[in-house]
Amino acid sequence: MATTHQPAPTVRPGVQPLRAGKGNSFFFRKLHSLLGIIPIGAFLLEHILSNFEALKGPLAYGEQVRFLNSLPLVRVLEWAFIFLPILYHACYGVYIWIRGKSNVVYYPWAGNWMYMAQRWTGLFAIAYIGYHVATQRFMGADLPEHPGMAFAKVQNELHNPLILAFYIVAMIAICWHFAYGVWLFAAKWGITPGVKSRKRFGYVCAAAGIVICFMGLASIWAFISPKYADAPIDALAPAAVSQLHAPALTNR
Repeated sequence: MATTHQPAPTVRPGVQPLRAGKGNSFFFRKLHSLLGIIPIGAFLLEHILSNFEALKGPLAYGEQVRFLNSLPLVRVLEWAFIFLPILYHACYGVYIWIRGKSNVVYYPWAGNWMYMAQRWTGLFAIAYIGYHVATQRFMGADLPEHPGMAFAKVQNELHNPLILAFYIVAMIAICWHFAYGVWLFAAKWGITPGVKSRKRFGYVCAAAGIVICFMGLASIWAFISPKYADAPIDALAPAAVSQLHAPALTNR
């Protein structure tokens, strides 16, 4: 008896959306996705902009650190909008990675490579953030109390070529993770429902990722450049302020 073969269904490329009706995982995944943009993504942009002040020298960088630490309820803001969201995003991201698997149906544009790159850059970001927060926030000079020492503290750390390489790779990984994360957020939340809109928005995210990565790498260069090789330990100390202002006054 003859049999008929049904044609294989056509699978349209796209990203698996966030759907309700999946128990608590729907809420947890949605929260994970949202926190990656607000407040974590917003903090990343602010952090890169603040570090960009290092290109202006130790004094400008110290003043920026002092301004940030002078904000009202800064410690509450720090834990509520930075540390705790990052901790949740990181832990649940690892949980998704452990339970998930690559699938070219959901990631047809760049295949499993994009899926794996997002996961590995996220893991690298976790390692870097943990190290960076520990060394810059909780070890050595107390920057909230002595913001003028911020430039020298980072500069001293980057004198180690291994740490410098770690910072450079981490900057690239974090900017990639954020840029592609924004693209995924728009796709999963229905902001870019069509294939063309996703592709166009992909170019926007890629361009934005390159810009913020360049700014981050430029900030790293500011700490190791010969221009500020003789930076004072505390740029906001009265003697250091007079010294840093002296060249500008001389050139007038």
